[in-house]
Parts: sequence; structure tokens; C-alpha cells
Amino acid sequence: MKLPENRFKRAIAAGQQQIGLWNSITGTVTSELLATIGYDWLVIDTEHALTDVPDTLGMMQAMAPYPVSAVVRPAVNDIVLIKRLLDLGAQTLLIPYVQNAEEAQAAVTAMRYPPRGMRGVALITRGSRFGQVPDYATRAEEELCLLVQVETVEALAEIEAIAAVDGVDGIFIGPSDLAASMGHPGNARHPEVVAAIKDAITRIKAAGKPAGILAVDPAFAHDCIAWGTTFTAVGVDVLLLLQAAKNMRAQFNTTP
Repeated sequence: MKLPENRFKRAIAAGQQQIGLWNSITGTVTSELLATIGYDWLVIDTEHALTDVPDTLGMMQAMAPYPVSAVVRPAVNDIVLIKRLLDLGAQTLLIPYVQNAEEAQAAVTAMRYPPRGMRGVALITRGSRFGQVPDYATRAEEELCLLVQVETVEALAEIEAIAAVDGVDGIFIGPSDLAASMGHPGNARHPEVVAAIKDAITRIKAAGKPAGILAVDPAFAHDCIAWGTTFTAVGVDVLLLLQAAKNMRAQFNTTP
């Protein structure tokens, strides 16, 4: 059995725009529903959602029959969490709150088997197709994709150093945390934050890495694409449900 190809990794390396969506609602039904719509990638979020490591297995399985890439966000940059998600078959991880090159290198080390890293070796796992990929231990990292999030003023200052770490495949800007770090909590569209995001995208591109972002406002998402993002998430399932439910309710407003 061949090592499964990581289409998402290939696409962003080639500069092909990948439009994504956040899957924060735990469970296989929502994951499969979202997988049918035509997004290029879906984030299974375990940082700001009820989803935990075991839940990701069924959610990835639900997405698997469809032409969409599952991207899993661990709760933290932790070697054990990363190991478990890779063993479950995740090929692309989005690591939150990476502040500098040292933290980026720690994530790379967690993704790779010895002697190039420190990933624990257990070969009868879903990641290796239960041991049926014969060269998995020596070739796994070829199809693994590491995205790191820069979400603070301090992290933005380290973009070039983070981009220089071998094994970092893309750098993702977290607008909400960045806004809070800049003194504008809850206001990711503040002009100072927007200017910082534009500058960060430009610098990530100049450093030779694909840039990504979550931009739930369509106009801002288009701006980010124009500035140079390659993997652009444009919505969150919880927010879309909330907006649709509110809009529907407003159509039946019985208030005099």
C-alpha cells in the first residue's frame, strides 16, 4: 500500500489558492456535511471546541470519501498531542500560538521520527494504514504538512526566523489573538490590526512560505487573498449556523 498523498501540502507549495472552513462542531455528521460542499480544506479544531483527540478519528473518516483535506489543530504545541493525531491519520496539523523559531522547531521535531525528530514510533496505526505502508517510518514526513500560527506582536517580529525553520510548510495568522495582543480585543478589523496583517502576509511571502488566515468577513477574505494568502479560511461552522438561524428568525418577527 502506498503512502497517502497530501494534496493540501502539494497545493500550497505550488501556490494554488486553497479555500477553507473551520469545523468546530464536534461529530461526524457535521464534518461529512461540510466535506460535501467543495471546500479545499476543513479545520478540525481541538483548541477552541469541545472536540478532543479521539473525536478527530471519526471526523477525518467522515471527510475521507470527499475531495477535501482535513487539517487538525491541536490544543497546544505538545509532542504527545501531535504524536496521537499523526497516529490517528492526520497529515496536516495547524499548531497554535507559535512565538519563535525554537517553538516552531519543537513542532517540527514532534512531527518527525528519529533520527530527525522525536515522534514516538508505533507503526500499527491508522497513520501507516495499520502497518500496510511498508516504508512509512522512513517516508512519513514527506506527506506531513506543518502549519504554524503567529498570533501575537512578538510572533510577528519573528516571522522570518520561523519561516527559516526546515519543516515549516506554512505560516497562519490568527487575527483575533493578534488583535488582543495589539490592545484591540474583539476588534480584528481595527486599522492597526489590518495593517499588521497585511504586512505579515507580505513578509511571509517574501520569506518563501505560504501564508494563511481565518477571515470570516468575505470582503476582508478577498483583501487577504489579494495581499497574498495561499490558504484562506473564510468561515466557521458555528458562526454560519448562528447567522442563518438569526436571519431566519428575523423573517418571522412578530413584534408590533
